[in-house]
Amino acid sequence: MKFLAAAVQMLASDDKQANLREAEEKIRHAASRGAKLVALPEVFNWRGDKAEEKRNAEPIPGPTADLMARLARELHLYLLGGSLLEEIPGDKRSYNTSLFFGPDGKVIARYRKIHLFDVQIERGVSTVESETRRHGEEVVVADTEFCRMGLTICYDLRFPELYRALSNKGAQVILVPSAFTALTGEAHWEPLLRARAIENQAYIVAPDQVGHNPKSFATYGNSMIVDPWGRILARAPDMAAIIYAEIDLAYLQKIRQELPALTHRKLP
Repeated sequence: MKFLAAAVQMLASDDKQANLREAEEKIRHAASRGAKLVALPEVFNWRGDKAEEKRNAEPIPGPTADLMARLARELHLYLLGGSLLEEIPGDKRSYNTSLFFGPDGKVIARYRKIHLFDVQIERGVSTVESETRRHGEEVVVADTEFCRMGLTICYDLRFPELYRALSNKGAQVILVPSAFTALTGEAHWEPLLRARAIENQAYIVAPDQVGHNPKSFATYGNSMIVDPWGRILARAPDMAAIIYAEIDLAYLQKIRQELPALTHRKLP
């Protein structure tokens, strides 16, 4: 079985309505090209001052989730709503949450980012996500008509045990919506994506934010779709873009049969 996947690369700002208009435009364009899976980047609907995060968090269902549901249903595709800040009643923090919609517009999976980005790197990247965000705890896969897909977000990419847990749950495609920093991305983005694909013999679909947000850090772009052999099937230029690649599940099974590393594991 084969299907076309699309990864949307964009730069979100603190203008939520403008972000949603751009996301809708790109989703519609990808659908017109025949994409059956469209993935948006992390915090695609709003990205601004940390002090404003709580005010811009949304309930689910809510405005952003409702728009994504409508588009998935209208265009009859699987839609990963990148991530949004999910309101937590009674808590000053929010979850960083990916919503995965089926062609009927229903949420088929909800993943809350497990690993929060608390770093201080000498050359200028300093952020503590845990001050305003609460970590999730559940490893999440979604069943689609094509295959089982695993959900992760950005910094999760550095934790191979999460990806192996997704593989153990049967994931053949793993989604990685991100806002990866330009500083770390230059050194780590490609090797991490390719490693996670090779280790788990899975397709990786990784939509990233691109460019400098004056109220946040610069993001790396270079959104990618990587096959189970570690080959980069599509890579975005240094600008807003949509990339496409065919997901070939027969090819995935061929790799797993010819090089059955997943069955050779000796450790838990």
